[in-house]
Amino acid sequence: MSDERWRVEVDRAVCIGSGMCVDSAPRGFTLDSARKSRSVASETDPDNELMEAAESCPVEAISIRTVDGRAVFPPDE
Repeated sequence: MSDERWRVEVDRAVCIGSGMCVDSAPRGFTLDSARKSRSVASETDPDNELMEAAESCPVEAISIRTVDGRAVFPPDE
């Protein structure tokens, strides 16, 4: 079992507030009063719902990195 941890970030300048991330990962994201997404936790265990949310964001506003800085999504080219 991996002891890897993730940092999930939302680029609020890019976020359009579609809510798809909240639908995909309700424990991972919330929409604020401006309908901009926020990650619920600063660090989290790897989670398929969080990955699905990042992959389904229509404007690619969600990024996931390991706590040591390695790109998880989008992957480094």
